[in-house]
Amino acid sequence: MDTTAVNAKDVMRLRERTGLGMMDCKAALAEAGGDMTKAEAVLKERLKGRMDSRTDRAAGQGRIVVRIDGSAGSQRAAIVEVRAETDFTAKNDEFVAMADAVAAIAAKDGSGDVTVTPGMTAKIDEVRLKTGENVSFGRGVAAAGAFFGSYVHHDGKLGVLVETSAPVPVEVAQGICQHIAANVPTPMAIGEADMPQDLLEARRREAVEEAKASGKPAEIAEKMAQGKMRKFLEDNTLLGQKFVKDEKRSVRELLPAGVTVLRFVRMPLGGDAVHARAR
Repeated sequence: MDTTAVNAKDVMRLRERTGLGMMDCKAALAEAGGDMTKAEAVLKERLKGRMDSRTDRAAGQGRIVVRIDGSAGSQRAAIVEVRAETDFTAKNDEFVAMADAVAAIAAKDGSGDVTVTPGMTAKIDEVRLKTGENVSFGRGVAAAGAFFGSYVHHDGKLGVLVETSAPVPVEVAQGICQHIAANVPTPMAIGEADMPQDLLEARRREAVEEAKASGKPAEIAEKMAQGKMRKFLEDNTLLGQKFVKDEKRSVRELLPAGVTVLRFVRMPLGGDAVHARAR
């Protein structure tokens, strides 16, 4: 099909769908005999090499997205990181929609660390084509459970997913997620029983030795160590920490009687994620 015979309106439609240049769209339509779907496939195949050559460029921006599907009592959830080269692209409506679609696929298909699927790749490649940037999947965690809550910071660069053992008010679940996002130090575990025992023992021995070094008798040194360990657990377990919005209460005191946190994932863009589960 001669490129001169390509309908100008079809060229514009293809450009709107792909975000690519007029001449690329016109040539693809000509090769596809005017078929819009085939022309789109031609463009993706033709530009695949160009897209792949961008993958060595730094993708230091992006978004964290949380997706929770299903109804209370039977839910699937995912928290994912999708990367881009610029903050401008990461804030683009199409990028945001794509990241949400990737999280939806992760929530539906995965459990544990998320593995990229062909469906995710197709969604990501559409945005790579339109933006010309190195857009890629960063990482993610998916889970199935009964009750989830979430929080994503307004700039999309920090997200938290929390699972509870029973339903809690939305504002409580979100408040706990915000606490995990904002509190320093970030909790290492949910409760005392979830702390690594070797870490606790090492901390206890260290506290005892410090007390003995100050000249305290062994019995007093043990009691001093117990006090230090209580403080360590209060500072470093989610349930023991003072609630960041109201330090008169612990996070444990926010929860209804008999309800606890089963897991949480704290994921900052480009930073170390923290994933804790109750034993």
